[in-house]
Amino acid sequence: MIRITDSASAMRSVPPALAGGFNTQLMNQRLRMRPGKRKIKTKPVTFDTVREIAQSLPGAEESTSYGTPAFKVKGKLFARQHQDGESLVVGVDFEEREEMMSAAPEKFYITDHYLNYPWMLVRLSKVRPDELRDLLIGSWRRAAPKQIKASLHKFES
Repeated sequence: MIRITDSASAMRSVPPALAGGFNTQLMNQRLRMRPGKRKIKTKPVTFDTVREIAQSLPGAEESTSYGTPAFKVKGKLFARQHQDGESLVVGVDFEEREEMMSAAPEKFYITDHYLNYPWMLVRLSKVRPDELRDLLIGSWRRAAPKQIKASLHKFES
């Protein structure tokens, strides 16, 4: 008998983004999981889900950006609702963005506007809550000053 372990669920207790940065390998593992292999009933992701996760991050402030709801840390944007009302704009490295868009184009994409900027669009109707949490934490980490990033570890303890 072969026992298959789910390494992604084993790592859920400490989100990869909290452990020092965005974990592209783990995100890709999660993206490759097919819905037929593992069915977990979760609530659909909405902007309220984004709000709940973002407000749990140290120093996060709800604000606006380009006339849409947004989240900033010390005045620096880390996420905002796209003007289409169905997507979220998050900060991400170019390399990570390419990998995620290639692995799951139904979830992650850009428009021409974002081509030369380190931002990516996330379809809220397609992303899972754990993926969203990891994306928001990663984007928050890129925007947060060092002192506030250090408080995240205290916050999580």
